[in-house]
Amino acid sequence: MSSRRICVFCGSSKGSRSVFAHATRDFGERLVAHGFGLVYGGGNVGLMGEIADAVLAKGGEAIGVIPHSLVAREVGHRRLTDLVVVRTMHERKAKMVELADAFVALPGGFGTFDEFCEVLTWAQLGIHDKPCALLDIDGYFEPLLALFDRAVDEGFVRREYRELVIAESDPDRLLERLTAWRPIPNVRWSDRSEP
Repeated sequence: MSSRRICVFCGSSKGSRSVFAHATRDFGERLVAHGFGLVYGGGNVGLMGEIADAVLAKGGEAIGVIPHSLVAREVGHRRLTDLVVVRTMHERKAKMVELADAFVALPGGFGTFDEFCEVLTWAQLGIHDKPCALLDIDGYFEPLLALFDRAVDEGFVRREYRELVIAESDPDRLLERLTAWRPIPNVRWSDRSEP
Protein backbone atom coordinates (compact mmCIF):
# COMPACT_ATOMS: atom_id res chain seq x y z
CA MET A 1 0.00 0.00 0.00
CA SER A 2 1.70 3.15 -1.18
CA SER A 3 -0.33 5.95 0.41
CA ARG A 4 -1.22 6.54 3.99
CA ARG A 5 -4.97 6.85 4.70
CA ILE A 6 -7.11 4.13 6.19
CA CYS A 7 -10.89 4.30 6.12
CA VAL A 8 -12.39 2.97 9.34
CA PHE A 9 -15.99 1.78 9.52
CA CYS A 10 -17.36 1.53 13.06
CA GLY A 11 -20.39 2.08 15.22
CA SER A 12 -22.16 5.33 16.03
CA SER A 13 -22.71 3.61 19.38
CA LYS A 14 -20.00 2.54 21.83
CA GLY A 15 -21.55 -0.88 22.32
CA SER A 16 -22.44 -2.55 25.59
CA ARG A 17 -18.90 -3.18 26.85
CA SER A 18 -16.01 -0.79 27.46
CA VAL A 19 -13.57 -3.07 25.60
CA PHE A 20 -14.86 -1.71 22.28
CA ALA A 21 -14.22 1.97 23.04
CA HIS A 22 -10.84 1.19 24.62
CA ALA A 23 -9.67 -0.86 21.63
CA THR A 24 -10.98 1.76 19.20
CA ARG A 25 -9.03 4.56 20.91
CA ASP A 26 -5.96 2.34 20.93
CA PHE A 27 -6.34 1.64 17.22
CA GLY A 28 -6.63 5.37 16.49
CA GLU A 29 -3.39 6.01 18.35
CA ARG A 30 -1.68 3.19 16.47
CA LEU A 31 -2.82 4.61 13.13
CA VAL A 32 -0.94 7.83 13.92
CA ALA A 33 2.08 5.97 15.28
CA HIS A 34 2.29 3.99 12.03
CA GLY A 35 1.94 7.17 9.95
CA PHE A 36 -1.63 6.66 8.73
CA GLY A 37 -4.34 9.26 8.35
CA LEU A 38 -7.97 8.45 9.15
CA VAL A 39 -10.99 8.59 6.87
CA TYR A 40 -14.28 7.76 8.58
CA GLY A 41 -17.98 8.58 8.71
CA GLY A 42 -17.58 12.03 10.27
CA GLY A 43 -19.57 11.49 13.46
CA ASN A 44 -18.73 12.72 16.94
CA VAL A 45 -20.56 9.92 18.75
CA GLY A 46 -19.95 6.27 19.57
CA LEU A 47 -16.86 4.49 18.31
CA MET A 48 -16.74 6.99 15.45
CA GLY A 49 -16.09 9.81 17.89
CA GLU A 50 -13.64 7.69 19.88
CA ILE A 51 -11.37 6.95 16.92
CA ALA A 52 -11.45 10.51 15.59
CA ASP A 53 -10.64 11.99 18.99
CA ALA A 54 -7.79 9.51 19.50
CA VAL A 55 -6.26 10.35 16.11
CA LEU A 56 -6.60 14.10 16.68
CA ALA A 57 -5.16 13.88 20.21
CA LYS A 58 -2.01 12.33 18.73
CA GLY A 59 -1.72 15.02 16.06
CA GLY A 60 -2.94 12.86 13.20
CA GLU A 61 -5.08 13.63 10.16
CA ALA A 62 -8.80 12.84 10.54
CA ILE A 63 -11.12 13.33 7.57
CA GLY A 64 -14.84 12.77 8.08
CA VAL A 65 -17.41 12.19 5.33
CA ILE A 66 -21.04 12.60 6.34
CA PRO A 67 -24.37 13.16 4.57
CA HIS A 68 -26.05 16.49 5.27
CA SER A 69 -29.04 14.70 6.83
CA LEU A 70 -26.82 13.03 9.44
CA VAL A 71 -24.75 16.04 10.49
CA ALA A 72 -27.19 16.87 13.28
CA ARG A 73 -28.25 13.29 14.08
CA GLU A 74 -24.70 11.94 14.37
CA VAL A 75 -23.41 15.26 15.69
CA GLY A 76 -20.91 15.87 12.91
CA HIS A 77 -17.44 16.24 14.37
CA ARG A 78 -16.35 19.90 14.24
CA ARG A 79 -12.64 19.56 15.13
CA LEU A 80 -11.55 17.35 12.24
CA THR A 81 -8.80 18.06 9.75
CA ASP A 82 -11.64 18.16 7.22
CA LEU A 83 -15.37 17.38 7.34
CA VAL A 84 -16.77 16.61 3.89
CA VAL A 85 -20.55 16.99 3.78
CA VAL A 86 -22.26 15.10 0.94
CA ARG A 87 -25.87 14.67 -0.13
CA THR A 88 -26.47 10.92 0.23
CA MET A 89 -25.18 7.75 1.85
CA HIS A 90 -24.11 6.53 -1.60
CA GLU A 91 -22.00 9.64 -2.09
CA ARG A 92 -20.55 9.17 1.38
CA LYS A 93 -19.32 5.67 0.60
CA ALA A 94 -17.96 6.65 -2.80
CA LYS A 95 -16.06 9.59 -1.30
CA MET A 96 -14.57 7.44 1.47
CA VAL A 97 -13.38 4.94 -1.13
CA GLU A 98 -11.84 7.78 -3.13
CA LEU A 99 -10.00 9.24 -0.13
CA ALA A 100 -8.73 6.00 1.42
CA ASP A 101 -6.08 3.46 0.52
CA ALA A 102 -7.38 0.65 2.73
CA PHE A 103 -10.49 -0.22 4.74
CA VAL A 104 -10.83 -1.54 8.28
CA ALA A 105 -14.08 -2.39 10.03
CA LEU A 106 -14.28 -2.21 13.82
CA PRO A 107 -17.37 -3.30 15.75
CA GLY A 108 -20.60 -1.69 14.69
CA GLY A 109 -24.09 -2.44 13.47
CA PHE A 110 -25.91 -2.62 10.15
CA GLY A 111 -24.18 0.47 8.73
CA THR A 112 -20.74 -0.94 9.49
CA PHE A 113 -21.64 -4.30 7.96
CA ASP A 114 -23.06 -2.56 4.88
CA GLU A 115 -20.01 -0.36 4.38
CA PHE A 116 -17.52 -3.19 4.80
CA CYS A 117 -19.39 -5.64 2.58
CA GLU A 118 -19.79 -3.00 -0.13
CA VAL A 119 -16.07 -2.19 -0.33
CA LEU A 120 -15.34 -5.93 -0.21
CA THR A 121 -17.73 -6.51 -3.11
CA TRP A 122 -16.14 -3.63 -5.03
CA ALA A 123 -12.74 -5.30 -4.53
CA GLN A 124 -14.16 -8.57 -5.86
CA LEU A 125 -15.57 -6.79 -8.91
CA GLY A 126 -12.30 -4.94 -9.56
CA ILE A 127 -13.79 -1.49 -8.89
CA HIS A 128 -10.86 -0.88 -6.55
CA ASP A 129 -7.75 -2.84 -5.60
CA LYS A 130 -7.43 -1.73 -1.97
CA PRO A 131 -7.21 -4.07 1.04
CA CYS A 132 -10.26 -4.75 3.22
CA ALA A 133 -9.82 -5.81 6.83
CA LEU A 134 -11.62 -6.59 10.06
CA LEU A 135 -10.12 -5.73 13.44
CA ASP A 136 -11.66 -8.55 15.44
CA ILE A 137 -11.99 -6.96 18.86
CA ASP A 138 -12.82 -9.56 21.50
CA GLY A 139 -14.13 -12.00 18.87
CA TYR A 140 -16.81 -9.60 17.62
CA PHE A 141 -16.42 -10.63 13.98
CA GLU A 142 -16.06 -14.39 14.53
CA PRO A 143 -19.68 -15.08 13.44
CA LEU A 144 -19.24 -12.96 10.30
CA LEU A 145 -16.00 -14.73 9.42
CA ALA A 146 -17.75 -18.06 9.95
CA LEU A 147 -20.50 -16.91 7.57
CA PHE A 148 -17.90 -16.00 4.95
CA ASP A 149 -16.39 -19.48 5.33
CA ARG A 150 -19.85 -21.04 5.02
CA ALA A 151 -20.43 -19.07 1.82
CA VAL A 152 -17.24 -20.61 0.41
CA ASP A 153 -18.25 -24.11 1.52
CA GLU A 154 -21.68 -23.71 -0.07
CA GLY A 155 -20.26 -22.45 -3.37
CA PHE A 156 -21.41 -18.82 -3.15
CA VAL A 157 -17.96 -17.26 -2.69
CA ARG A 158 -14.82 -18.41 -4.43
CA ARG A 159 -11.95 -19.27 -2.14
CA GLU A 160 -9.69 -16.64 -3.73
CA TYR A 161 -12.26 -13.96 -2.89
CA ARG A 162 -12.42 -15.14 0.70
CA GLU A 163 -8.73 -14.24 0.76
CA LEU A 164 -9.70 -10.61 0.15
CA VAL A 165 -10.77 -10.42 3.82
CA ILE A 166 -7.88 -9.68 6.17
CA ALA A 167 -8.83 -10.41 9.77
CA GLU A 168 -6.68 -9.90 12.84
CA SER A 169 -7.25 -9.37 16.55
CA ASP A 170 -3.84 -7.71 16.96
CA PRO A 171 -3.93 -4.11 15.64
CA ASP A 172 -0.21 -3.90 14.85
CA ARG A 173 -0.34 -7.17 12.92
CA LEU A 174 -3.38 -5.86 11.04
CA LEU A 175 -1.54 -2.68 10.03
CA GLU A 176 1.49 -4.73 8.95
CA ARG A 177 -0.70 -6.91 6.74
CA LEU A 178 -2.38 -3.87 5.20
CA THR A 179 1.02 -2.37 4.40
CA ALA A 180 2.26 -5.62 2.83
CA TRP A 181 -0.97 -6.41 0.95
CA ARG A 182 -0.90 -6.82 -2.81
CA PRO A 183 -3.96 -7.12 -5.08
CA ILE A 184 -4.94 -10.59 -6.24
CA PRO A 185 -3.98 -10.66 -9.94
CA ASN A 186 -6.23 -11.77 -12.77
CA VAL A 187 -9.21 -13.15 -10.89
CA ARG A 188 -12.63 -13.37 -12.50
CA TRP A 189 -15.67 -12.67 -10.39
CA SER A 190 -18.05 -14.74 -12.51
CA ASP A 191 -18.27 -18.28 -13.87
CA ARG A 192 -19.89 -16.94 -17.04
CA SER A 193 -17.82 -17.44 -20.16
CA GLU A 194 -18.63 -14.11 -21.75
CA PRO A 195 -16.00 -12.63 -24.07
